[in-house]
Amino acid sequence: AIQASSGPLDVAIQGDGFLVVREPVSGSQLYTRGGNLQVNKQGQLVTATGFRVQGWNEVNGVLDVTQPPTDVLVPVGSLRAPVATTRIAAELNLDASATDGPPPGTFSTSIEIFDSLGQSHVVSVRFEKTANPGEWGYTMTLPDADVATPPAPTVTGLIEFDTDGRMVSPVLTDDPPVLEVEELANGATDLTIRWDLFSGPTPLLTQYSQPSAVASNEQDGFPAAQLIRVGIGDGGRILAQYSNGQQVAVGQLAMASVRNPESMIAVGNNNYQLSARSALPAIGVPGTGGRGQILGGSVEFSTVDIAREFTNLIVLQRGYQANARVVSTVDEISQETINLKR
Repeated sequence: AIQASSGPLDVAIQGDGFLVVREPVSGSQLYTRGGNLQVNKQGQLVTATGFRVQGWNEVNGVLDVTQPPTDVLVPVGSLRAPVATTRIAAELNLDASATDGPPPGTFSTSIEIFDSLGQSHVVSVRFEKTANPGEWGYTMTLPDADVATPPAPTVTGLIEFDTDGRMVSPVLTDDPPVLEVEELANGATDLTIRWDLFSGPTPLLTQYSQPSAVASNEQDGFPAAQLIRVGIGDGGRILAQYSNGQQVAVGQLAMASVRNPESMIAVGNNNYQLSARSALPAIGVPGTGGRGQILGGSVEFSTVDIAREFTNLIVLQRGYQANARVVSTVDEISQETINLKR
């Protein structure tokens, strides 16, 4: 029976299959369904009895499950490197009732981005209504203080809307605006930031008779971050959560299926090894190739119903007592019969 657990590293196997583990001294490969996992002082994921759990680890941002499985390593107290922003996007509406003035209708928004050192910067985008119907000019830039040699670079252009408020220029096939920032004041790597005006084929900008406003902003950079917690999710993926909100898969548990598991030999500590009659194990990702699924935050308990077994025990005990009394009674009758003959 599978029950929920409060342990972030606890797992349960639903269906057929075994976790793959290695004995800490000999390194021999064994198999288990015990999912009470923990981290040893070397940062390795191990069972409750210290056997090293096998799987795959993230290397340079890539989790390659086609390689042979190895000891699963859990990051502990690690600092994740920052990721520089390369794209931004904003879903917004520009007020269709705005005029070219004087003064002309304007609207400004800003998006926080990050450089290669994890320092934040603010990209500002200012829109200004032109004299042409449905046309707005835009200017995208950074503060002058962010670059070693002011002024900071700017990108300008025009956006056009049709009579239904849909953006018709730029079109999807046009190159998006790109802000290139060289020689940042803090010495970080130069930035190249693409402004995506579309989400798939859908324009992110509209012009309706509503106040100019931003519905959402997004960018793909992250500052440096501390590791907050590590847990195992469904499917056996080891997930690391960082202080900047990132949740990254840093590992994957391996799972083995054996065609005739009844032939395996129990070797103690809830572990099994192959016998001469066992089929070769097929090791891969849970939920594939006929392997069962791994459930995170759960443990597998015995399928025995304790209440029913206690009831059966009481029934058997009562039966034994009744039979014992019958034997005692027969013995007494036999003794009395013998005494009568004397």
